[in-house]
Amino acid sequence: MQPYFLPYIGYFQLIDAVDQFVVYDNIKYTKKGWINRNRMLVNGMDVIFSLPLKKDSDYLDVVQRQLASDFSRDAMLRKFKNAYAPAPYFDSTFQLLEQILDCETKNLFEFIYNSIGLVCGHIGITTTIRKSSTIEIDHDLKSQAKVLAICSAMGAETYINASGGVGLYSRDVFKVSGVELRFLTSNPMSYLQFDCDFIPWLSIIDVLMFNSLPVIATLLKNCTTQ
Repeated sequence: MQPYFLPYIGYFQLIDAVDQFVVYDNIKYTKKGWINRNRMLVNGMDVIFSLPLKKDSDYLDVVQRQLASDFSRDAMLRKFKNAYAPAPYFDSTFQLLEQILDCETKNLFEFIYNSIGLVCGHIGITTTIRKSSTIEIDHDLKSQAKVLAICSAMGAETYINASGGVGLYSRDVFKVSGVELRFLTSNPMSYLQFDCDFIPWLSIIDVLMFNSLPVIATLLKNCTTQ
């Protein structure tokens, strides 16, 4: 999977569902995607938050991109504090955010990779997380061919992708390669967000602000793999 900054719970359901999770570091950064941004709840509305990036070539990989020199960790913390201070699990979640934003690296991938690990540790996911560049394959391969090469190099018997990948991969092609292809779908879920109408699929931070860790452990299993 691509690296995403504080993504929705479905990303962590996928990590929780597998033995090893591979994060692409040597993949092209895409503008207007979700690599360095997500959504939070502000006054009953969903609002984008993002990691500002240093201006650079549009052709660089994620691991070659850098955070902007004027990125203010304190300003981002204030945004979350202003939005969620009254939430029932604000204190523990804010401490996690402080850990995440205390990461000193300016490298976009390393910053996100560190945040994924910290969130997983906080919610009890023990899956091994690996960087794609550390796996010995032909890294010029693309899409399905690259995934299959990674599966082969890791001795995988099953590959699980998010349901959004249904149109990208062929079960028959995977079967010929000796790998079962499955897709994970997040089931509908809701929880109390202050006194607002529920807005689904916000950042994992929103889930953490309003739910205890035992409840989150249950939500991680609220998915279907086919």
